[in-house]
Amino acid sequence: MVRRTKSPVPDRSTPVEVWALADVVNRLRRILRSSIRSEFPWERLPMAQVEILQRLAEEPGLRVTELAGRQKLAINTVSNVIQQMVLAGLVDRRVDQQDRRAVTVHLTDTGHDQLQAWLGANGRRLDAAFSDLAEKDRTAILATLPSLGRLVQRLERLENLERANASAEPSDRSA
Repeated sequence: MVRRTKSPVPDRSTPVEVWALADVVNRLRRILRSSIRSEFPWERLPMAQVEILQRLAEEPGLRVTELAGRQKLAINTVSNVIQQMVLAGLVDRRVDQQDRRAVTVHLTDTGHDQLQAWLGANGRRLDAAFSDLAEKDRTAILATLPSLGRLVQRLERLENLERANASAEPSDRSA
């Protein structure tokens, strides 16, 4: 097993600990994504679809444009993924009750079941690895969860502020 002793530090003005946190989070996401593929091959449930299923479970009834904005993806990319998901029976489109010209996207029972199976597979992997850790490591990890949750909330607030500022900026286009 390869162990890193230092995290890459692309920006010297940011403390090494911050980059170490980003490195650990990225490595955790990467190993969870790759290890689950024994149960969920890429072609069965691509990560883009998993992330959309997760978003729709959190925020049912989003429009494609809203979903694209939340996922930081191009509208046509999300539209294509949604079309694949409709064909696979994971989501359906419904007429928006507030604006009958628009459609919203919702999880189907199959989509919900697939998401639950994917989350369960991740949970089993985490549980197996977590139970192999020493008690002091498990305690330390659990103790960080409230702080990590606040960090996520802060990042979400910053992102929302940036989005609001970007939409409030005057256009650079000339008439």
